[in-house]
Amino acid sequence: CFNFAINMCNGNGECRKLEKGTMCPSYQASLDEYETTRARATALQAIIKGETPAADLTNQELYDVLKHCLQCKGCQSDCPSEVDMAKLKSEVLYHYHSKHGFPLRSKIFANIDKLNALGSKTPGLATWFQGTGLAKWILSQVGIAPERKLPPFAKQRFSEWLRQQQQNGEYPNGEVVLFIDTYMEFNYPELGIDTLKVCNALGIKVVTAGYSCCGRPAISKGLLPQAKERARKLVAALYPHAREGQTIIGLEPSCILTIRDEYKSLVPGKETLAVAEACKTIDEYLAEVIARKGIIFPSRPDIQIPVFLHGHCHQKAISGTSPTLQVLRAVKGFEVQEINSGCCGMAGTFGYEKENYAFSQQVGETRLFPAIRELPHHAELVADGLSCRSQIEHGTTHAAQHLIQLLAKYLNT
Repeated sequence: CFNFAINMCNGNGECRKLEKGTMCPSYQASLDEYETTRARATALQAIIKGETPAADLTNQELYDVLKHCLQCKGCQSDCPSEVDMAKLKSEVLYHYHSKHGFPLRSKIFANIDKLNALGSKTPGLATWFQGTGLAKWILSQVGIAPERKLPPFAKQRFSEWLRQQQQNGEYPNGEVVLFIDTYMEFNYPELGIDTLKVCNALGIKVVTAGYSCCGRPAISKGLLPQAKERARKLVAALYPHAREGQTIIGLEPSCILTIRDEYKSLVPGKETLAVAEACKTIDEYLAEVIARKGIIFPSRPDIQIPVFLHGHCHQKAISGTSPTLQVLRAVKGFEVQEINSGCCGMAGTFGYEKENYAFSQQVGETRLFPAIRELPHHAELVADGLSCRSQIEHGTTHAAQHLIQLLAKYLNT
């Protein structure tokens, strides 16, 4: 299976395009053939075929040629051969670090859910401390860029807030299962709160299967055994809902699409497949409900706002941005346009890594940052990925928000 995936690349060079699409952000930023998907696939092919002296997945040369792969999954959709370099890189990182040792930084990122759970016990103190010079120095020592701002800790976990709520009344448009991701749970519970607000206004009841990390950070860092444990736990929690035919929605594209895409090879089985098929991004779900039920979104009558969309890379590669555009265009008064932005450059934890910080900013400057700087001051900017919103805030003066936040903001309630 690994050999087949590597040999999907036929060398057509589509990864060298510059003006549109997502693939390949590292080449678009550097204009160096060494940074293309083709170069990475060629290196992997040479090792598998035994054409290099170091014919295994643990040598330094292979690690180096993959280090600037942002695992954006752009090649999964933009490449005619659908090469999934993100998945291949995770496998290589597993083999490389199994031999050479996993860095402390990789373990920190892979266990961000546990660290967030710890920080949430004293959220005010933890948020204050991570902004201090001492905390930045400590993080710098393990290879985390001190220029980056870490997400704040919420005063109350989303699941705790949810337990205190009662969704009374009738819900003519059914029920949906909300997957609670790590950042919704510990850092930005307002995303979940706004989801209830919008869904309830559309006649939809929201239920959950409780909080559980999807394991995306562990996959990205090559800690695949740990990722499998989390995947099995989450599949077990979500399967009863999938078995009953319920739709499972998620707000963080990389999380919900990991369940839908990578779980099928990470923990294959009929239960995994059922869960994967039940999963939708929030925009996909809302677009279907609005179209199927003929709902007119209940927006405020006084708005006339230009709205611009920056799509998350995994979203563009797997589910597309058309559903988001459909939902936005269902709001009377929104003048909607998608930015030809490519990758933001943050790519989950990639932009937090000290040695990648400058390159991450360089990727953002290729298309996204200049486009945002040209936006009207009063325009609304939608970016569903947390890493995208963080990068936009860091690299420009224009704040971005999740689709669900914008909908809740202009909801006529």
